[in-house]
Formats: sequence, C-alpha cells, structure tokens
Amino acid sequence: MGYIIFTDLDGTLIDHDTYSYEAARPALNLLKQKDVPLIFCTSKTRAEIEVYVEELDCRHPFISENGGGIFIPKGYFDIDLKFDHRIGDYNVIELGTNYSNLKDALVEISKSAGIEIINFANMTTEEVSEDTGLDIHSAGLAKLREYDEVFRIIDETEEKASLMMELIRSAGYNHTRGGRYWHIIGNNDKGKAVRMLSDIYRKQFTDITTVGLGDSLNDLPMLGSVDIPVLVQKPGSLHDPSITDPKIKRVKGIGPIGWNNAVSEIIEKGSEI
Repeated sequence: MGYIIFTDLDGTLIDHDTYSYEAARPALNLLKQKDVPLIFCTSKTRAEIEVYVEELDCRHPFISENGGGIFIPKGYFDIDLKFDHRIGDYNVIELGTNYSNLKDALVEISKSAGIEIINFANMTTEEVSEDTGLDIHSAGLAKLREYDEVFRIIDETEEKASLMMELIRSAGYNHTRGGRYWHIIGNNDKGKAVRMLSDIYRKQFTDITTVGLGDSLNDLPMLGSVDIPVLVQKPGSLHDPSITDPKIKRVKGIGPIGWNNAVSEIIEKGSEI
C-alpha cells in the first residue's frame, strides 16, 4: 500500500479564512492517481466531513471530533474488525464521550468558575455562522456534534483559560484547542484514533508509512503518532510556536499551500521533506 495520509482540515488542507482547498488540488489529484488513502482527522463533525468525502470522492475511513469516532466504510477492510455500532454505510469505533454529557459538564464548570462562555449547544445556527464565517448550511452541520463540544471564553485571559482547563481536568474530561475554539472532550484525542486506525491498516496491508499534516496544537497527538509528521504554516507565514518538537517537519506555505508542497514532495519523490 505504501503511504497513508492523515490530515487535519481547518487551517491545513482547507484555508483558515476561505475554507477552500483549491491550492491543494494538485496533490489531491496525485493521491487519487497513486491510490493513496487520505484520512481526514479533524475536530469537525461527521456531517461536516461527509461534505468533503462527497466533494473529493474520498471513500476512505475518517476520524471525527478530535478522535471521538473512527468511521470505516463497510467492506473497506477484509480482516475481522471490532466496532461499536453501524451508522449508515459506516462501521463506527467510538473513543469519545457522549456529547450530551460533555455540554452539560461544560455549562456546570463555567458556572462554578464564574466565567462566561459561548458554546455551540447554546448558539443558534445563525450565531455559529456569524462567529465562524461558515455559511448557514455548514454552520448547521457543525452543530451536529457527537463527541466534542466547542466553546469560546468571553474576554479570555490567561487566568480564565487556565482555570477553565484545570476545572475540566478535575471533572474527568480533557480539552484541546484548535485554530478558533477550545474543545471539551472525553478520554480521546487524534493520536489515539490515528494509532488505532494505523494498526488496522497494518493488519490488512503490513507495509505502510503514515504521514500526518496539521497546523495547530490540537494536531500534536496526531503528529506524534505517525511516521512522517508535517506542520504547515498559519496565516502570517508562521508555524504554531507552541509546537516545539524538532522531529516534526516544518514546511513553507500557509494551510493548503504548504499541504500541497509537502504531500507532493513525499509522494512524488519518496522524500521525508
């Protein structure tokens, strides 16, 4: 099989501001030509990811909501596969915590801390659209959450953020931060899901090399779980300064531009960049 590509979406394969992946089109076409699996691994919901599955005709497994769920098309693997349940055409491995529990816990934590937040569960579709820049339809898909609640701290300071994160951990949950928002999650992350799915691929195909591409701190567990980790630049042509691991390859190019450069280099030349 050769390579398997795990990729974040927002700010990586798709532009942070325009949500376009056109700059990555040459490398996307190359993956199609070479029959290289492209695995979306993102904080986005299943409903949001399925839009990209259809647009890019990408019929491979994907990982939703920061490792909350692994969705594997039925019949994709020939080996015996343990999964938790079926949704539509997918066998689902669940690593995350039920969304209802997460959003209720988040509200209680913010109240106890006296910190005002806004979170997707308490926002209308129109408010999510305005806050994210997504169109109304896409904002509706972003609200169809299963394993991860999204929130912002009003008038955020370092002290407020530290207190919220401490209380989230004390309540038995985890947190991460993407390009725009904080997330409260269960005992899951992108890295656990990537390792589990990579093991399944290796049982089927034996000899694979895993590549991971991201742009933010919440991608670090994924980047630490692949053979070739790649960090693309953020707007302003800077790499995320909170990611300091020297093993992670840093490529020039913001979002999908850097993504295209990295994937093309790896697949065409067999290079680790």
